[in-house]
Amino acid sequence: MSRKIVAIGGGLNGRKKDDGTFDPYETGPMDNEIIRITGKEKPNFLFIAHAQDTIEAQDKYFIAMQNIYESKYGCVCKHLNTSDLLNKDKIQELIDWADIIYEGGGNTLDMIKLWKDTGFDKILAEAWKSGKVMCGVSAGANCWFKECSSDSLQIKYGKDQPLIKVDCLGLVKGLFVPHCDEPGRSENVKDLLKTSNEIGLSMSNCTALEIIDDQYRLITSDASFHNIEAYGLKSYWENEQYIEEKIDNTSEFKPLSELLSKNVKNKKL
Repeated sequence: MSRKIVAIGGGLNGRKKDDGTFDPYETGPMDNEIIRITGKEKPNFLFIAHAQDTIEAQDKYFIAMQNIYESKYGCVCKHLNTSDLLNKDKIQELIDWADIIYEGGGNTLDMIKLWKDTGFDKILAEAWKSGKVMCGVSAGANCWFKECSSDSLQIKYGKDQPLIKVDCLGLVKGLFVPHCDEPGRSENVKDLLKTSNEIGLSMSNCTALEIIDDQYRLITSDASFHNIEAYGLKSYWENEQYIEEKIDNTSEFKPLSELLSKNVKNKKL
């Protein structure tokens, strides 16, 4: 079975705001690709908003995703709340049923702790090995990698808190950085990588890293709402120099080993 991950660095999903207007729908190319790589026209979509701290927030988030995957694309949609994580029978039934497992944005630190405390981390790893599409945005992208840069403390305690490194599920090597176009993110990954042996994989809003087995490519969408062109960066320290380069944004898949290895050609920043 192919092992599949679509890790979305950020982007708006067209949800209705409190004032009655709608956010832009920026994740369309990612959603289309997530569906395509299942090999099914209308796959089963399982949403796990475990990075949200209340059941109410998880339910609200599910409705927003249902409006995409069910209303736009005709998928059958179900969700698994954090309150269900001790119900092993329900978990296994839903995981077996799902073709897509999608985690939303929120608090990566508390989400990973919850998964490890309940054993759900092992269930997700087995789902990935069995060929299900593991995907998500922000926290839901962070989680699949060995490490990530996270704003979990800011979410929980306020904007004066630092960005932190979180140990994640480790399905793929690398230190994943979502929303890297936002203030403080690039400086943070430079610092975090000083104490990490991983390669930094930074995705701007409207950029996703797609990994199928030992191949990868970027998926991008219109990022004009963020006043940028969508991009991904690879970075690392080598011989006390910080190396950073843009990841080639073509539609062709390339060897993942190249992305996750240091390249002496890159320039010093």
